[in-house]
Amino acid sequence: MVYLTNFSTLLIMKKATKKEIQLIHELFIQRYSDAVTELNYSNAYELVIAVALSAQCTDKRVNLITPKLFQRYPSPQKLALASLDDVKELIKSCSFFNNKAKNLIAMASRVVKVYGGEIPMNEKDLITLAGVGQKTANVVMIEYTGANLMAVDTHVFRVSHRLGLSDDKTASKTEATLVKKFKNNLQALHQGMVLFGRYICKAQNPKCDECFLTKFCKTKETFKV
Repeated sequence: MVYLTNFSTLLIMKKATKKEIQLIHELFIQRYSDAVTELNYSNAYELVIAVALSAQCTDKRVNLITPKLFQRYPSPQKLALASLDDVKELIKSCSFFNNKAKNLIAMASRVVKVYGGEIPMNEKDLITLAGVGQKTANVVMIEYTGANLMAVDTHVFRVSHRLGLSDDKTASKTEATLVKKFKNNLQALHQGMVLFGRYICKAQNPKCDECFLTKFCKTKETFKV
């Protein structure tokens, strides 16, 4: 997915130095070492669903949707046999609910048929599930197993560009760049960058007065995505 919306800003953006990258890494780890997803879940099955629903949808909205969904379909076995119309009705306030409903049922069906009703916890198998791409797979593994992985959503994409960590035009290339530059503690960096982008380094009206990384910022509020 291409996130770039302000190409002219990107062209003139300065890149972070090696020293700045090291300091940014340290500051994120200090502040967000214990950060976890804001999605509500109680097991791997619920986590996969929540993360899949969160694509192009806020965590807050997903958390309003999932309680009834999880109550009605508490296991992959139940969801695999669900009525498509019923699932659509339960998640209709979520973006792209028609397609997501189809994917949820197909995902559950494959989990039951291929993986014995257990969510596989590796990228190779996770991405074979309907509605689960590399980003979703990485987010699931980061959250559930603490895997040393990076996942790039709009928040991570925006923050990494504002801090001069990446000038890549896509999420996948930005992910590769961040992995190469940071190497370790990637799970904490991912969680931290998401929260930092969501509440401080926002697309519109960033809270620069609350920012602990102001001296590293290369674009201020001009990179909106």
